[in-house]
Amino acid sequence: MHDHAAMPDFFRIAFTLLFLATLPFEVAVAQTVDNKRGSGLPLPRFVSLRAAEVNMRTGPGLRYPVEWVYHRRRMPMEVIAEYGTWRKVRDWQGTQGWVHQSMLDNRRTVIVLGDTRTLRRAPDATSQPVARVEASVIGRIAECPMDSSWCLVEINEYDGWLRRVEFWGVYPTEDLR
Repeated sequence: MHDHAAMPDFFRIAFTLLFLATLPFEVAVAQTVDNKRGSGLPLPRFVSLRAAEVNMRTGPGLRYPVEWVYHRRRMPMEVIAEYGTWRKVRDWQGTQGWVHQSMLDNRRTVIVLGDTRTLRRAPDATSQPVARVEASVIGRIAECPMDSSWCLVEINEYDGWLRRVEFWGVYPTEDLR
């Protein structure tokens, strides 16, 4: 004798498992992780590397091989998924992988893109220069008004304004004050 009322649940579970098995690993993880097991913080979001040496792995756990080793403390990273204590991150060049949460810091930083950039005294292209900043230099975000294409950053001992398109580490309309 079969219980016909239980059949739809069986098929729903079997279909879900079959469907998840066909997805790339990171998509399956993102769809099955209970937010209570993660940080509960919004995704995606920016963070920075806490240590001077951080391993990026191919999956969320120590059993996965190290794919990349970062040697730049405070480098900005974008968290794009979570699985328990592991965070899937993307760097400014688009490289993705998994990092343990203990290696990440909520301090917001930026990395200068492209050519040498001019840090300005005010958020205006004609404003007096404060300093010239080389590409790949890392700085800290002090302020980033939502209605502005400029952000106030601190790089070494200099404070000044850079246009959002001159660095990576904030979203286009993000408001940081």
